[in-house]
Amino acid sequence: MDASWEAAVSRGDGQTARTLLAQGADVDSRDRFGQTALMFAAHAGHREIVELLLAHRANLNVTAKFGLSALMLAIVASHTEIAILLARAGADLSLRGRGAPGFAGKTAYDLAAGRGMQELSEILMPKPDQSRL
Repeated sequence: MDASWEAAVSRGDGQTARTLLAQGADVDSRDRFGQTALMFAAHAGHREIVELLLAHRANLNVTAKFGLSALMLAIVASHTEIAILLARAGADLSLRGRGAPGFAGKTAYDLAAGRGMQELSEILMPKPDQSRL
């Protein structure tokens, strides 16, 4: 991931992020740990950047270290509004964390419920498989 792209996203600098995207920044580029700009913005609570990245079709379902997605990182950082935005944008709710204590085998729903995020938990709650009914 380009250093100027990472810096703009990490600090929530929408103007610079838009300029860099117009100049061809790769919306899904990764840092050395496998994190994308969407992950940085979701974890930092930068809603404007999250919306910008979604408008540029950022991949919602990329996972990095420990199998965490942007949705999961928003939950871990208690950014409920961003987590709802990502869930409604189509984030994969079946992804599971791996490797790290507290994340292994857990979905976004599990993380939200474990943190007492009631409204978000209701949105993320697994739905019964209608094809089996």
